[in-house]
Amino acid sequence: MRSRFTKIVPYIGLVAFLIIFGIPVYWILLSSVLPPNQNLSSPPTLFTLHPTLQSFERALQQGPGIEYLRNSLIFALSSSLASVFLAFFAAYAFARLKFRGSGALMLLLLLTMALPQIATTIPLFQLYAKLGLVDTVGGLVLLEASVLVPMTAWLMVSFIKQIPADLENAAYIDGANFVQTIQLIVMPLMRPAFITMFLLNFITSWNELFYPLVFSSSSASRTLTVGLVQLNQENSGAAARPWDLMSAYAAIMIIPIIILVALMQRRIIAGLTAGATK
Repeated sequence: MRSRFTKIVPYIGLVAFLIIFGIPVYWILLSSVLPPNQNLSSPPTLFTLHPTLQSFERALQQGPGIEYLRNSLIFALSSSLASVFLAFFAAYAFARLKFRGSGALMLLLLLTMALPQIATTIPLFQLYAKLGLVDTVGGLVLLEASVLVPMTAWLMVSFIKQIPADLENAAYIDGANFVQTIQLIVMPLMRPAFITMFLLNFITSWNELFYPLVFSSSSASRTLTVGLVQLNQENSGAAARPWDLMSAYAAIMIIPIIILVALMQRRIIAGLTAGATK
């Protein structure tokens, strides 16, 4: 009896998880394909046989929606690539180079993650204002990459330690220099880690709200997350808010992530577990 109960409990938890997180996602996707006059209908519409893409057309054709989408893609892709690239070399130094204070330096790097974003906003904004980086996508990429590097580097250290140092030593004996060894030996073996960390960082950057909200002042650098907040702020009252348009913005943000995770979940899991085994 107890054995049967212990087998059922995980499935109960899974069903509860799907209900808690699945219903809001379903509601957003449904609202994005309903005609505008049905979003606030009573009783609420739970299913439709006649979906429409009017909300998506409005979101991308009217106003700066297409700019927000472009900025979000550039921001997420660039931040992910930059963070993985920088974190790899930092992780390699921690994993392979033996120097005094490496443990303290890694701890200091990780402690930067404990700082709340709001605590460093004022000095960062003043610095960005002097450098002319406020309201630029490049400035946002620099900020986001700096936030992602510590965790990415910390996770990559374990991946690099799984690579036998003898492979690198053999390459040096064969006449390869440092750059060739990194490029031909280490990087190909790190491919699962690169893919995993890029995907995780892309998801984080795609959903980022704080930095784009604070450091963007026009559609030139605003992302979809900021556009969604702006729609909510510009229209007060439940009846006045463009729920169809807001749902379309939210759906545009959700759908790529769902597809990405569905297609790459095995790679993500394999990459995360590869660095944890010896």
